[in-house]
Amino acid sequence: MPLPRSLRRFTVLLLLAGVGLSGALAYVWVQRMEQAQIQATGLHRLELYTASLQREISKYAFLPGTLELSPEVLALLRAAPGVSAPTTLAARRASSSGSLDSPLRSADGVNAYLEQLNERAGTLSIYVIDLQGRVVATSNWRRPDSFMGEDLSFRPYFRDALSKNSGRFFGIGTTRGEPGYYLASALLDGNRTVGVAVTKVSLDQLEQSWSTVEAPVIVTDENGVVILGSVPDWKFTVLRPLDDSTRKAFDQTLQYNRRALTPLGMTVLSDLDQGARVVRVARAGTEMASVYPVTGRFLAQSRALPGTPWTLTVFSHLARADEAAQSDALVVTIGAAFVALLGFMVNQRRRHERDRLRDRLAAREALQAAHDELERKVQQRTADLSRTNERLQSEVQERIRAEGTLRAAQNELVQAGKLAVIGQLSTGVAHELNQPLTALRTLSGNSVRFLERGDLPTVRVNLERIAQLADRMGRITGELRAFARKSTGEPQAVGLRAALTNALALLEPRILQVGAQWVLDVAEPEPVAWCDGNRLEQVLVNLINNALDAMAGSSAMRVEIRCDQLDGQVHVQVRDRGPGLTDEALAHLFEPFFTTKGSGDGLGLGLALSAGIVRESGGTLTGANHPEGGAVFHLILPAAVRQESEPALERP
Repeated sequence: MPLPRSLRRFTVLLLLAGVGLSGALAYVWVQRMEQAQIQATGLHRLELYTASLQREISKYAFLPGTLELSPEVLALLRAAPGVSAPTTLAARRASSSGSLDSPLRSADGVNAYLEQLNERAGTLSIYVIDLQGRVVATSNWRRPDSFMGEDLSFRPYFRDALSKNSGRFFGIGTTRGEPGYYLASALLDGNRTVGVAVTKVSLDQLEQSWSTVEAPVIVTDENGVVILGSVPDWKFTVLRPLDDSTRKAFDQTLQYNRRALTPLGMTVLSDLDQGARVVRVARAGTEMASVYPVTGRFLAQSRALPGTPWTLTVFSHLARADEAAQSDALVVTIGAAFVALLGFMVNQRRRHERDRLRDRLAAREALQAAHDELERKVQQRTADLSRTNERLQSEVQERIRAEGTLRAAQNELVQAGKLAVIGQLSTGVAHELNQPLTALRTLSGNSVRFLERGDLPTVRVNLERIAQLADRMGRITGELRAFARKSTGEPQAVGLRAALTNALALLEPRILQVGAQWVLDVAEPEPVAWCDGNRLEQVLVNLINNALDAMAGSSAMRVEIRCDQLDGQVHVQVRDRGPGLTDEALAHLFEPFFTTKGSGDGLGLGLALSAGIVRESGGTLTGANHPEGGAVFHLILPAAVRQESEPALERP
C-alpha cells in the first residue's frame, strides 16, 4: 500500500533536514579543529615575539645607570640649581676626584661624552636632566633641534625615576616627532638623587623584522594604543575608545605628540579558551600593500609583557579554517545525501519488488553505478585533500626558510644586476684595453732596440708613455672594480656630480664605441643626496645604458642629463632621443622580466632593480615620453642637509 502524499513529503523534508544538519555539524567540528591548530601556532608566535621584544629592550636597560659612574656627569648635576653641596665623605671624594683640567668638567665636555656613548650604543639619544626637569647635557647638542635646556618635568619617566629610581615610557618626541622607548634611571651622588639619566631607543628594526612574518602582530600600551606593529597602517590606532580624562592626560604628557589616535576598527565576535578571541578587523581607508591579509576575521591571542604595562597581540587569519571547514562539510553533505538516497531507493525497491522486477534490477544496477562513482569521487577528494595538506605544509616550511634568506637574495639580485651591466659593457672595455696593450707591446719592443743602440732619451720617452698607458688601464679596471663591489647598504651623503661622472666613466667605452654624445647639466651648488652611493651609481648606469639601447641604430645619438635640488629633494632627469616608450612599455615599465629588447639582450630586471633601490632610499623613479620626442626618466631622492656651522652632511 503506497504511503500518503503528506507522509511522503514529511519523510523527504526529514531526510533533507538530516543531510543539512550533518553538513552543519561537520562544518562546526572541522572549523574548531582548524582553529585549535591555528591557536597552538599563535601561542608559539607569541613566545617568539615576546622574547625578541624583551631582548631588544633589555640590551639597553643598563645604559642610563652607567652614567652614575662618571664623576664629570655628577659634577655637572651638583652645579645645577636646586642641588646642595655633598655632605658625605664619599660624595666629597667623588666631587674632588676629577682633575680641573678634565675636558668633561664643562657642559660641552659632558655633551661630547654623551655624543660618543650614543654613537657606540646605537641609540637615538642620551641626555641628563636635573632635579627641576631641565636638560643639562644631551648627545644631540650639536643639532639645531637639540634637547639642551628643554623642560621635561612633565614627562612620566622623569617623575617615575625620581620616585622609583627608574622609569619606562613609550612616546613620540616633542622636538623631532620621532617615536621611541625611553629608559630613565635616577643618578645618585652618595645617598642623594642629583638628577636623571635618560636613553631613547628606537624599535624600528624590530618592527621591520616583524613585517616579514606570516601574521600581523601589534603591541599596545595600558590605554589600548598600538605603539608597535608589523602593519604600518595600524600604528598609533586604538583598540577601544579613549575617554576624555585619558585624552587630557595625553595632552599634558605629550606622550603621542597630539596624534589623532583613530580606532583600528576591531570588533570582538566571540571569546575562546586561553584568552583567545575571534575578532573582525575592518580598517577604514585604503589598505596598504602587505604579504598577509590585514582585514577580515582573525584569531587574536594576547599576552602581557613582563616588566611593562604593554600587551602583545598576534592576529591569525581564519580564512584557511573556513575553507577547510567548507570543503569537509561538502564531503559530509554528499555522503549524507548518498545515504539518504540509498535508503529512499531501497524502500522504493521493496515496495515494488513483486510488480516491477525489471525496474528493481535496473534500479539496483543504477544504484551500484552511482555508489561506485560516488565512492570514487570521495576517494579522489580525500586523496586531493591529503595532497593539498602536504603541499600547504611544504609551502609553510619553504616560506619559513625563504624568510631567512630574503634579504640575502635581494642583495645578490642587485649584485647580479651590476654584473649584467658589466657583461654588456665587456666588448667596449675589451676594446679600450686592447689598444693600450698593443701600444705597450710596440713601445716595449722599440725600447729594447733603442736601449741596444744607447739612445736613452728615446727609451725614457717610451717608458713615460708606457706608464701613461698603464695608468689609463688602471683607471678603466678601477672603475669596473668599484662598480662591481658589493654595497654595504648604509646611506650617506653622495654628491651627484661625482656619481654621474663615475657612471659616465664606466660607460665611456660603450659611448665612444656607438658614437653617442652626452650633455651633463648639474646645478650649483652641487646637489647632494642621502643614499647608498654605490647603488646610486648602479641606477644611473642602468638609466644611461637603457638610453643608449633605445637609440641603437640612430644616426644622431644624444643623452641629456640634468640634476638639481628643490625643496629638500634631489632631481635627476635622463633623456634620450630615441623613438620613446609604447603604451605597453609604460604599463609594465618597472615589472620584473619585462623587456622591449630582443631575445638574449636582457632579462628585464634593470628597471625593476633600480626602482627597488630607489624605493629603499626613500625616493621614486618614473618614466614617460618627452613632449619633444624620446623617453625621459625622472629620479627623485631625499637630499642631505648641510649644517651652517660645519661642512659635514647628514640626513634630515
